[in-house]
Amino acid sequence: MEALFELLSLINNPQIQSALNPFRFALGGLGLLMLAFVVLVLSRTMWLKFAILFDLTEFLTYRPYGLRRMTKRWEKLMARLETANESEYKLAVIEADGMLNEVLSRLGFQGETLGDKLEGLTAAVVPNLQAVAQAHQVRDNVAHDPDYRLSLDMAKKTLSEYETAFRNLDLI
Repeated sequence: MEALFELLSLINNPQIQSALNPFRFALGGLGLLMLAFVVLVLSRTMWLKFAILFDLTEFLTYRPYGLRRMTKRWEKLMARLETANESEYKLAVIEADGMLNEVLSRLGFQGETLGDKLEGLTAAVVPNLQAVAQAHQVRDNVAHDPDYRLSLDMAKKTLSEYETAFRNLDLI
């Protein structure tokens, strides 16, 4: 025990402490510089946003992050049906298909096109899988055949299938 006290008194010697002061200041400055670097990196990356902001938003609103944006996109898309223009109906179907493709990509489903992703899905993920595949076929007809006629009823039916898929995925 006496050896420990002697070692502590040697370390606490005022002459040794004054000799260590330059090292203290240098290492303290280096620590502050490293802290500033960490804060800078965290502010410029998306990690902080994903780790804290998204979770906090979901916790406070009881809804998935980005749901409001998705709902607004869907409402704009459905507003296209209120016009009496067939090209707006076609554009609404193409946009709904694109939204579903984007959502499935974010969820991690593999495939180059939406058709490929739909082949990898099961009815457990999207219960109306066959209807969504038919809606995707309507989109393909609209996109690839300029003479394809899309009526308001067919557009509403197609978009209702996409809407059901989005509701099953809790996105709108």
